[in-house]
Amino acid sequence: MTTYKLKTPISETDIRKLKVNDVVYISGIIFTARDQAHRRALELQKEGDKWIVVAAGPTTSTRMDLFEDEFIKNFKVRVVIGKGGMGKKTTDAMKQYGAIYGAFTGGAAVLAAKAVRNVKTVEWFDLGMPEALWIFEVENFGPLTVAIDSHGNNLFENVAKKVEENKQKIYEKILK
Repeated sequence: MTTYKLKTPISETDIRKLKVNDVVYISGIIFTARDQAHRRALELQKEGDKWIVVAAGPTTSTRMDLFEDEFIKNFKVRVVIGKGGMGKKTTDAMKQYGAIYGAFTGGAAVLAAKAVRNVKTVEWFDLGMPEALWIFEVENFGPLTVAIDSHGNNLFENVAKKVEENKQKIYEKILK
């Protein structure tokens, strides 16, 4: 496990160095986008006052798994931040296009907000405040655990396999 401090924009070369279980901190400009913002960005792609951030926690990423591969392909996303992991389609896109999934601890929204230095802008308020597209300037946003790397390794899938293996061993011991 290695710790990396990356600045945006993050290159594919930097992403390809990262491995599952590495820890990443990001400084620079990041975009937030939940389900509705993902959908709108993909649809659109086809055709004075200072904000104060009090919470910036991740959302459950499996909800974005439906279109994350296309999002990575079309927008050249290098880092997807969330909680709960993503599936094979997203893992394959990350491998093909050079991206990672950075897992952030659920329930730590206040910690995440401490890394936000400035809200650059907010778009698509009609989607509602949580679903809007927020553009943050951050400093040392993290820690993010690399849970899917650009080599096709997926920590969540690895853990699920080990759980199944261990479950079978436990059942065998119980049933003896």
